[in-house]
Amino acid sequence: MTEEPLPEALSAEINTVLDEAGVRTDRRLVMRLMRTAILLGEDGTGRLDLKIASAALAEMRDAFRLFAPFHGVPKVTVFGSARTRQDDPLYLQARDVAAALAADGWMVVTGAGPGIMQAAAEGAGPALSLGVSIRLPFEEKANSLIQGSDHVVAMKYFFTRKLMLIKESSGFICLPGGFGTLDEMFELLTLQQTGKAEPTPIVLLDQRGGTFWSGLKAFIDQSLEPTGVISPGDFDRVVVTDSVEAARAEIAGFWRNYDSLRWVGDTLILRLRAEPTDDEIADLNDRFGTMLSSGSIHRTAPRQPEVADDELLHLPRLALHLDQRRVGELFRLIGAINALESAPAV
Repeated sequence: MTEEPLPEALSAEINTVLDEAGVRTDRRLVMRLMRTAILLGEDGTGRLDLKIASAALAEMRDAFRLFAPFHGVPKVTVFGSARTRQDDPLYLQARDVAAALAADGWMVVTGAGPGIMQAAAEGAGPALSLGVSIRLPFEEKANSLIQGSDHVVAMKYFFTRKLMLIKESSGFICLPGGFGTLDEMFELLTLQQTGKAEPTPIVLLDQRGGTFWSGLKAFIDQSLEPTGVISPGDFDRVVVTDSVEAARAEIAGFWRNYDSLRWVGDTLILRLRAEPTDDEIADLNDRFGTMLSSGSIHRTAPRQPEVADDELLHLPRLALHLDQRRVGELFRLIGAINALESAPAV
């Protein structure tokens, strides 16, 4: 993206404004935001478009402020229907899985509405619940558990709400729902398949003996994969279950050994919690070498950009040149890393 320069005098005025406001950190990015706002005005952008841009930015700021105090706390987002009644077995599943993860130290993020969202908030409890609600003319109001609290933020637009429901979480649980739930679930799959989001665990949780998600899997296996519109195994990254314990284990287990990743140029760096042995690395190369564009999976020290940003320098690392066309399969390698004998005990 090429940045359009502003007149030198105007840039100087922006710097003065930032000085007076006390903005010291990431000034270049803040200046880019201000430059974009000015250029929108210079472009003669329509009033409606300006209102959309202004409201979206304001909503994102509100949401960033909501999540900021809990930056170091792992979060799981629970999706599901706002219409699920309290006597529905799905309501109990959502409440129980949220309670199980909260007991493990996870915060639970929901859309702050009734139904499955309220059930998950009940399970986690007010202190470990965060809500990102949507303003609608019908159906969805913030549930009573978090309404009026400082753990909820309201959004006008679905796209900003969806961003915040996904951006902050390290795991996702989807219970049966309607168009909105399916939209959120397929958004997760798309981001993972295309490599636009870092790998995270995704669980499709049904009621005991339920067929909602198994029916979806059958449709994918019978109608999508055979026609070539998705790749074989694209749905394997998702765990379909009717067990609360299996859902909890999948969310927590994904982070057993794998910690995080970072691209440094064309090299993918995987940070782990435990140092793998030489034999384990050799086995990973044997099993996943076809995912590489060149070279091998090997140990590495923190790279210079990581050192500059002081990013988890104490963790052991593996480096590899991943074939970009195989980025959607990265979850397989992470699963194998979590299963190594050298990995920390669950």
